[in-house]
Amino acid sequence: MLSKTLRYSGFIILGLGILTFLAWLTSVDPKFNVASFESESLTLELADLDTALTLAQYTAANGNRVTLLVEAVDGPQVTGVSLRDLGAAQVSDPFSALASIEEEQLKTAFSTEKKRHLIDIASLLPTGPKGKRHLGIGTNFPEHAAEASSTSVFNFPKFGAATPARTTVPASQDSLLDYEVELCMRFDRPIESLADFDAAVKGVFLCADFTDRIALLELADADNLNSGYGFSDAKSGPGFFPTGPFLVIPKDWSTFVANIRMMTFVNGEARQDARGSEMILDFRGLTEKVLDDMTARRFYYDDTFYKLAPNERIDSDMTLMSGTSEGVIFTPPARHDYIEILLAYLLKGGPLSHHSLMDIAIPVFIDNEQASGHFLKPGDTVNYRASQLGDIVVDVKL
Repeated sequence: MLSKTLRYSGFIILGLGILTFLAWLTSVDPKFNVASFESESLTLELADLDTALTLAQYTAANGNRVTLLVEAVDGPQVTGVSLRDLGAAQVSDPFSALASIEEEQLKTAFSTEKKRHLIDIASLLPTGPKGKRHLGIGTNFPEHAAEASSTSVFNFPKFGAATPARTTVPASQDSLLDYEVELCMRFDRPIESLADFDAAVKGVFLCADFTDRIALLELADADNLNSGYGFSDAKSGPGFFPTGPFLVIPKDWSTFVANIRMMTFVNGEARQDARGSEMILDFRGLTEKVLDDMTARRFYYDDTFYKLAPNERIDSDMTLMSGTSEGVIFTPPARHDYIEILLAYLLKGGPLSHHSLMDIAIPVFIDNEQASGHFLKPGDTVNYRASQLGDIVVDVKL
């Protein structure tokens, strides 16, 4: 009787083992989140002067910063008229330069015999402001919120300087580097209220956000993404804030942003595709949200707690980001991950060990993601594009 029971038990254990192995073997391992795409190709074009002014900046041979009113894009170069030639003051801030010109001069800028400047896009300066503190936004597009299992929009401080539209980002072979395309807005004055937002001159530009998924997995609270932990560390690496070639000043910012289409390509393969109209909170709503979260020193970064903004306002050297859309690389653990995590936990002693399930789960999942090769790696090229905002090309380097 005992031998029969043992034999049956052996068959059951063997069967469970075979079923577990088959469940592991047949588990799907998604390479990235699949996005939906519009049927038409994205066309890169400039806004007409009745819709918006398109500016770009470069450093002249004498060291002065030149602000161009961009007339055309021809492959790797832009053509434009210097605001200085239109009567602008010699200042480095594009908003100040623009404010010093008569509107009539701008209307007729391209119909006069003013000197044209032909500049390589690779020589253009970053469109983002000079500050090293910016306002990052999480899960502000519905499909990406679903990808991240998030129920609300949240914010965090992003540290680091803006980089230009032709740039590089470092990544080791075993990193988990992820991409995000975003829209960005900057202002001609500090923003302390919605009245300030409404009165401000607003500049819109294409930007991108890279994410160190290892830092996010190790630090973020998956049950409370708004905890203040993880996102600043994960999104503040060197080169993690590339900005597009053009600062666009729309006459109607809301309509302009809603119509912008932005995409991400990795080695020529389309990964993300969305329009500004899909944002859960538009930039005015985001402004209200961040202004309501300025006083608490609750954001953890580099072993220190920070307020969302140092002066409890959106300073003119800060960027307000939009958040990204669906199609990022990171996906939740798959069936095979859960099986390996559970087996590793049991081998450690299970509930009798001194380790929680999460202590075991995170390293196992990170190892699996590194082995998958799905994330960005040296040699990859990421191209971000947006209608009327130009494009960003980032080469991934060691």
